[in-house]
Amino acid sequence: MGAEAGVVLANYRALWDWRKRISDLYAQVRSREALLAWQHWRIVRDDLFRHHAQSPIISQKRRQFPGVPYFSYDPSLRYLVELSEPDNIGAASLPAGRDGEVMLHPFARTRGLAPLGNELTLYWIGGYGGGVFLPFRDDTSGSETFGGGRYLLDTIKGADLGRASDGRVILDFNFAYNPSCAYSDQWTCPLAPRENTLPSPIRGGERSREA
Repeated sequence: MGAEAGVVLANYRALWDWRKRISDLYAQVRSREALLAWQHWRIVRDDLFRHHAQSPIISQKRRQFPGVPYFSYDPSLRYLVELSEPDNIGAASLPAGRDGEVMLHPFARTRGLAPLGNELTLYWIGGYGGGVFLPFRDDTSGSETFGGGRYLLDTIKGADLGRASDGRVILDFNFAYNPSCAYSDQWTCPLAPRENTLPSPIRGGERSREA
């Protein structure tokens, strides 16, 4: 086996481990009180960003990485929402770098985010197995937060905040995080479609270091 093939296989093993760790992290998040869960989420993410082979931080900068910057925890940004039919069911095709294109299939629309000025569409990522994907932009995008928007749910990667006891979906914007492409142009990420824009500033979750 050549050196290049060996690197590819090592990357697959590292990606498997990364996804398992993220999935385990969100299982711990779902089992804890919201503020304690958020504090734990921050600690684990910083450790992964500094030390894991699949960190979005380029390897030369990991040792000096100061940690992910966040807004302070705001309990008012934790919502329990119901789901309704999406406004449209037309799939969107978005570029995904070396992975080609990713198909996003709208399958639900939130009901319960009126205080934020808009509802959000949940997408099913096309492909074998698929997964739930919830990207969004808001009035801080491009100034206080990453211009391409942030993610709240991505169940392919294990990012799932769960449901309340009455079945409503938990959307806690304190857990909003940047896509990998916010850290390096070696990553290409699907970004939030226009319909998933909130007119309110969401000062919760990951923010820009300069903000």
